[in-house]
Amino acid sequence: MIIEIKVPSPGESIVEVQLASWLVSDGDHVEKDEDIAEIDSDKATLTISSEASGKITFIAAEGDTVEVGAVIASVDTKAKGKKKERPEEAIEKKKIEESKETPVQEKKEKVKAEEKILHLSPLAKKLMQDSGSSEEEFIEFFRKYRIGKKDVDHFLAERSKQASALSPDLPRAWKGTREEKRKKLSTLRMKLAERLVSVKNETAMLTTFNEVNMTPIMEIRKQYKDTFKEKYGVSLGFMSFFTKAVTIGLQHFPKLNAQLDGNEVVTFDYADIGIAVSTPKGLMVPILRNAEQMSFADIELKIKELAIKARDGKITLDEMKGGNFTITNGGVFGSMLSTPIINPPQSAILGMHNIVERPIAVEGKVEIHPIMYVAVSYDHRIVDGSESVGFLVKIKEMLENPSMMLLGGGDPLKTLLQI
Repeated sequence: MIIEIKVPSPGESIVEVQLASWLVSDGDHVEKDEDIAEIDSDKATLTISSEASGKITFIAAEGDTVEVGAVIASVDTKAKGKKKERPEEAIEKKKIEESKETPVQEKKEKVKAEEKILHLSPLAKKLMQDSGSSEEEFIEFFRKYRIGKKDVDHFLAERSKQASALSPDLPRAWKGTREEKRKKLSTLRMKLAERLVSVKNETAMLTTFNEVNMTPIMEIRKQYKDTFKEKYGVSLGFMSFFTKAVTIGLQHFPKLNAQLDGNEVVTFDYADIGIAVSTPKGLMVPILRNAEQMSFADIELKIKELAIKARDGKITLDEMKGGNFTITNGGVFGSMLSTPIINPPQSAILGMHNIVERPIAVEGKVEIHPIMYVAVSYDHRIVDGSESVGFLVKIKEMLENPSMMLLGGGDPLKTLLQI
């Protein structure tokens, strides 16, 4: 019986996808529900599973653009294909082979090979001969010798010297062949390029900047990171501070939590925050639903879960749909400053950057503190300059005084005095 493998619908409004890669070979024997292919849509990478067990025959090739519902392969349930060795089978087979006793001759050859690892100078050989020692005894001594700190330090120092000696020749290692390679853009990257160009052409995008003294946050992390991880099983990162500050900032400046729909401005009474994640397939933006209701631990756990899914290509369309505001962190790649591009139809995006120790004025004195430059790009059709600047200042205030987050962004002393 021949079973046709068709392209499933990745989501609403998607009519075609790109066959990114086959996970099996043409003519292989596949099992029912086994992943056989990956497809790229303009939103995510998804896998296709076999609907039956049997011999698979390809109809479409890698890189082909195919319509949703098109047949890309067939499975003959009565035919026997090539048996593909599974990774777990290969590992088990290797263990069995290693567990078998090595013949005596092979053991001798192995010992001889090990002896060749040590290089003895002529002077060393002469000294051993004069003392009545043999090379075998010498090698056996070092085989039982316990490696210590001094040995490791010596090894690292010698390796560093060798690397330094080779470094001048490294640029000459690339020998140009005048060859050119062409690779078709994935559907995801093509759609991303299309959206980025449309944002530049169709929005009145501006960017405002500020700097944040990260000392308070770094001291909090240093003091509580071990307790936090022990209790919640996840590290206390910077993203939870920024996400929480953003959700509070959006309450104070709702225009940055809005979207333009024709001639109408749509505002939201919730904060679905997109966290930009760099993946091998391109930039993806998983969404934290109702981030305004999440605790620091909830934020860190959800970000970790979504980031792993995105990088492994297992994230779903529902986990990337929507979003009112986006946070992107170019600092992890070493970026000092940038003008992040808005993720349409959102009206604003926050850009984080690397943390560098810089001299700043503190109460009339120059002090060195870890500083991060932050940027907010916004659609000037919806957001006024005063709102974008006020939003970023509010973010800065909460990050430099995290206790403000407990009071919805209000000043603790003013709240206490009710002024």
